[in-house]
Amino acid sequence: MLLAKGHKVRALVRREDARAEALRQLGAEVMQGDLTDLTAMHRAIEGCAHVYFGMSVSADYLTATVNSAAVARHHGVEAFVNMSQMTVTQMSITESTDSPQHKLHWLAEQALSWSGLPVVTMRPTVFLEGFFRLFAAPGVRDTDELALPMGGGKTSPISAVDVARAVSVVLEDPKPHIGQIYNLTGFESADLKHYARVFSEALGRTIRYRDVPLADWSEKLLAAGVPAHVVKHLSVMAELNKQGRYDRMTDDVFKLIGQKPISMYDFVKLHAAEFTQDRTAA
Repeated sequence: MLLAKGHKVRALVRREDARAEALRQLGAEVMQGDLTDLTAMHRAIEGCAHVYFGMSVSADYLTATVNSAAVARHHGVEAFVNMSQMTVTQMSITESTDSPQHKLHWLAEQALSWSGLPVVTMRPTVFLEGFFRLFAAPGVRDTDELALPMGGGKTSPISAVDVARAVSVVLEDPKPHIGQIYNLTGFESADLKHYARVFSEALGRTIRYRDVPLADWSEKLLAAGVPAHVVKHLSVMAELNKQGRYDRMTDDVFKLIGQKPISMYDFVKLHAAEFTQDRTAA
C-alpha cells in the first residue's frame, strides 16, 4: 500500500523465505533479524522516520517492544505505530485477564507511554484470518461445521487487510494521529450461529455452528505443536468470547480508511477454495 504510493519501505523479517522475497519483489528493502536483537533493530530503524511495530503472539513480546522502542527513541523517529490488542481497552492496573499475552500487551503499552516516543496505538479485535480461516477451515471443508469453542457470545472479527489499510494511512501522515488509540472492529458483531448462516450463504451449502469443548480444542492445538503460550492466549480469547467480551463495535476503521471493513460474507467468498473440498482429486 505504501510502496504503491511511492514511499520507501524497509521491512525486518524473522527469516528469509518466500514472504520475504515477495516483499522484495514489491520494492521493499528487506532485512533479516530478530526484534529482540539490539543490533538488528539498529539496522532496521536507522534512517527511518516512521516505524510500525507488530509481533505475533510470543512470550518475548514485551522484550521486543521495549527493545524496538529504545532504538526508535535513540534514532529520533517521528512516529511509532504500535500494534496492540483491543482487549487492552478493558484492562488496567487492577484488571487483567488470564492470558499471558494480554498482560504483555498491556505492559508494553505502559512502557511506550513512559518512553516519550510519538506513539499511535492500534487495537484490533479478533482477526478473521485466525479463528475464522486458519482454525475454522478444516471443519467447514470436511464436515460442513463451523467448529469453534466460542459459545454463544458475539464477536466483530476484522481482516488483517483492513488493519493494514488503517496502519498505512497513519504511517503515511502520522502527525494528526500521534497520541491516539484506534480500536479496530469488523463489519458487524454477531454470534457464531449467525456467522454459520453467512458461511452457508457464501458457500452455497449448509454450514452449522458447533460449540466444541474448549479443553479438547486446546489439547488438539498443543498436540499439533502450537506453543503453550499461544494456546493459553487463544483459549482465554475463546472464554472471553463466551462471556460477551468481544461484542464491541467502533467506526475507527471507517474514519481512517474511508470505507467499511470487509464483511464475513465477502471474506468467505474470497477464500472459498479453502472452505471447499477438492472433488477433482478422486
